[in-house]
Amino acid sequence: METTLTINILALIARLLSGASARWIDSQPDTCQRVYFANHTSHLDPLVLWSMLPAEVRARTRPVAAKDYWTAGRIRYYGATKVFNAILIDRKEIKVHQSPVDLMIREIGNRDSLIVFPEGGRGPGNQVREFKSGLYYLCKKRPDLEAIPVYIENMNRILPRGHFLPVPLLTCITFGPPIWLEAGEAKADFLARARQAVVRLKEG
Repeated sequence: METTLTINILALIARLLSGASARWIDSQPDTCQRVYFANHTSHLDPLVLWSMLPAEVRARTRPVAAKDYWTAGRIRYYGATKVFNAILIDRKEIKVHQSPVDLMIREIGNRDSLIVFPEGGRGPGNQVREFKSGLYYLCKKRPDLEAIPVYIENMNRILPRGHFLPVPLLTCITFGPPIWLEAGEAKADFLARARQAVVRLKEG
């Protein structure tokens, strides 16, 4: 009960600090297993996107985040592991038999959804960069997952690089219609299609 209250309070704080609002286009919040994939410009992206989901969906959705950042300090580590239930990826120790995709699949089982950022590291915010291959392999190994594109607006201005405190601005989290990996679809084609799904939300 205490953990649930803490989660709800922190989600509310994240929404207030970011001034975030959610918009759903041809999709709706659902507890079915999904992978939400979004553009990435700020360390706050996982927290704010997660906070915009309804409580029952949020309870079954796990952000994927960089281990080196979220373990740097007790508060970050507590938030990542105890509150957001994040899956922490060690970007420096990626091995063939211990790939991040296999870790994600193992962690979510047949219950949880994921929040991922296919660009990899944070971008400048004025464009959606090319997607790395992880999203393709995730959808290939778990073709049952709904892949929901998400565009996060303004987060790079709310917490600019090198800043520790957010700047009060408004942001909008736009969720688009689901896509799936099509039978026989090449990796490059799928990643380009997934990226374009996010770009359309930005332009729309």
